[in-house]
Amino acid sequence: MIIRKLFKFENAHIVRGCSTQRCRASVHGHSYKVEVLFESKYLDHGQMVYDFGLMKQGMKALIDSFDHAIALWDQDDADYLHDMQKHSSRWVMLPVSPSAEQFSRVIFLMIDRLLGCTQTVNGEKGVKLHSIIVHETDTGYAQAFEEDAYSELMGRIPMESIRFSDEVRQGWTDPLLWEKVLSGEVFTNPTTV
Repeated sequence: MIIRKLFKFENAHIVRGCSTQRCRASVHGHSYKVEVLFESKYLDHGQMVYDFGLMKQGMKALIDSFDHAIALWDQDDADYLHDMQKHSSRWVMLPVSPSAEQFSRVIFLMIDRLLGCTQTVNGEKGVKLHSIIVHETDTGYAQAFEEDAYSELMGRIPMESIRFSDEVRQGWTDPLLWEKVLSGEVFTNPTTV
């Protein structure tokens, strides 16, 4: 069975090297919709694959990191990166260009790592991240599966190179959330949310 949780955020970016002149040469924004799809052959004690309420914690915090922020590619022009960080208190530095395709891969890696660090307490079994769909517009989206997120052909994404501004981090319940995810620290789901 597959379940889906929808998240939303507003974000600005430039996608260098793309064919569309407006996209590669001007900062612009989108109202993103992110679908997180989980799968399992089992149901928990509440007869659910994974309680949607559990997704409103670390998963929501990581995805919400992109809200009202600018997504920056760490290989972009140094002056541009400096100015964007200087004039925006909310930014996320990525080791890849912030296209919808790369957003879907990055978010897959983030959620997959967090899910792998999560200890469940309500009988969840075999829960796996199926895919991430990132809707950049009403008519265009990218969907990443495990083989895409970890693809060497598309280029490995070094998760340790993903950086969040102090303003983004201060919005988390735990400002060290990302470091804990990267280190593999165990997150135990609460019994009640």
